[in-house]
Order: sequence, then structure tokens, then C-alpha cells
Amino acid sequence: MGVKVAVIYYSSTGHVYQLAKAIEEGALETGAEVRLRKVRELAPESVVAGSPDWAEHAAATADVPEATLEDLLWADAYLFGSPTRYGNVSAQLKQFIDTTGGLWFERKLVDKVVSGFTSSDEVHGGQESTIISMYNVFMHWGAIIVTPGYADDVVSAAGGNPYGASSIHVEKDPTKEELAAANFQGRRVALTAARFHSNRS
Repeated sequence: MGVKVAVIYYSSTGHVYQLAKAIEEGALETGAEVRLRKVRELAPESVVAGSPDWAEHAAATADVPEATLEDLLWADAYLFGSPTRYGNVSAQLKQFIDTTGGLWFERKLVDKVVSGFTSSDEVHGGQESTIISMYNVFMHWGAIIVTPGYADDVVSAAGGNPYGASSIHVEKDPTKEELAAANFQGRRVALTAARFHSNRS
């Protein structure tokens, strides 16, 4: 049986969700068990309904389960995704992360293999700082951060973000190159977690 991977994300209009799906597929290709989970929406329903793209995406992903702390206990590896918000993660993902204090205190998140991914409207819209803000948290957890680096040519083809898969929200969907980089990140994290746990046993 493969390692257990949780892909936990927030997406308002779908770009981060599509990256999360590509990451899920990459992890599944390695034989990993994968849970795809969204975090709870914090915006008022009236605000979501007032944006056609936001409302459409919310309806399309209504069946995606919401993330819980149990998903973190279950998984050997995590990939967290968020759109950029002023160079930081969204309030929705931050709220979920802020609920992990008890697990952190009990050292339940130590040695989990983790990585991050994001999307922004512009090339320099805060992608790197958003991902690094996640990694600041993971260092407090004592987790093992695994980035895509430049370990495969798909990273450069997608724009060259070694911190984590990312997309630029110019079109409705991420490019095939961006999705390929996300798929690679899912595979890399799952394979790294498998090697790590094999060496520990």
C-alpha cells in the first residue's frame, strides 16, 4: 500500500482547484492513497453569489469534502494550495492552519512531508512569498518541506517556480504546462514520502 497524501486547498474561482486536481493525479500515479479536501469558505454567501465565476466554482465543487484535522492525522504527506492574497495565503486556508495548534503542541505534525502551491493574477503577484508563508508554518511543525526545485524540465516550462506549482490567472484555466508542473509536484512529494517512510521502517 502506498503512502497517504492529503491535498488541502482553497480556491475561489477554480485555478487552485485545478492545480490541486493535477497534484492529486500525480500522487495517485505513484500508488499513493489521496484525499482531496477544500477548506471552509468564510466569505458571506451574498458575496460569493455576487461573483459569477466564484458562484459557479462553488457549485461545481460542492461535493468536495471539507478538510478536517483528522485528514492531517491520517496523511503521511500534505500539499497545501491557496491563491495569493497580498503575497500571503487566503484567510480561508489560514483559518484552517490556525486550528492545528493542538496537533503542533502534541508533535503530531513532526516529520510529515509537506509542500505548497498557489495562483495569482500577475507574474509577480506574490506567488513565491505566498508559498514561503506556508513553509514558515511547516518549519514550526517540524515537517519536512519538499519543493519541486528544478528537478524536472516541466518546472521551467511552466514558468520556473522552484518553490511550488503555480499558475497565472490570465485565462479561465491553468495552462497545460502549469498543470504538468503540478502533476510533477504531486508525484515528487508522494515518492519522497514513500522513500522517507521506507527508510524509517
